[in-house]
Amino acid sequence: MAYVARDDRPADKSARYAELESEILAVLDGEPNLTARMATVASMLADGFEDYFWTGFYVVDPAKENELVVGPYQGTLGCLRIPFGRGVCGAAAATGETQVVPDVHAFPGHIACDSRSASEIVVPVRDASGALIAVFDVDATVPAAFDGTDQEWLERILGKVFAGGRA
Repeated sequence: MAYVARDDRPADKSARYAELESEILAVLDGEPNLTARMATVASMLADGFEDYFWTGFYVVDPAKENELVVGPYQGTLGCLRIPFGRGVCGAAAATGETQVVPDVHAFPGHIACDSRSASEIVVPVRDASGALIAVFDVDATVPAAFDGTDQEWLERILGKVFAGGRA
């Protein structure tokens, strides 16, 4: 599915990501709180793209090794906890690699938090030291909504917001 511009937003997906990157970084300038940063990123990206159905973070739970717990998000009810290695989010956490899934129903072990989700991208989120702190999850209700452009820009934005420029 192609990116659809709303209002006066750029029709080109890369241009829209560039615009959002600038806006997100300006809004978060000087904000040290991790929850505020995550909530702002989820909100601004969810509002920025028509395809984004569920947008948010699953945070590494410091009390439970190898488990993610739902963090700030925009959308319908999300899964509360996801073990590393389970589903798309767990795969991203376990491998440390972005997962671009054109058909979630074909993904082994997919967790259906909302049956309307058809495709997904999950990006590992690291702090300035390189430690995994969360994964950023975006679901769409249409197949193959995400591609290399989404991966490139989301990795870039999240690297700047949470790792101080590390992508």
